[in-house]
Amino acid sequence: MKEQIKNRTKQFAIDYWGLCKEYPKAREFDAYCRQLIRCSSSVGANYRAACRAKSSINKSKIIN
Repeated sequence: MKEQIKNRTKQFAIDYWGLCKEYPKAREFDAYCRQLIRCSSSVGANYRAACRAKSSINKSKIIN
């Protein structure tokens, strides 16, 4: 299950990066695309950090 979620969060970030490449290179879209990329990649980063947590209490709050 851990590996499946890890792969899905990675694919999620890659998909949104591809979506942002499709937007025009205009100034009004730039802020939105940057925010989308940051948010989509932070999902996976937060999950991986939770998996590496040393305390079992912290892990149970996030993973379960």
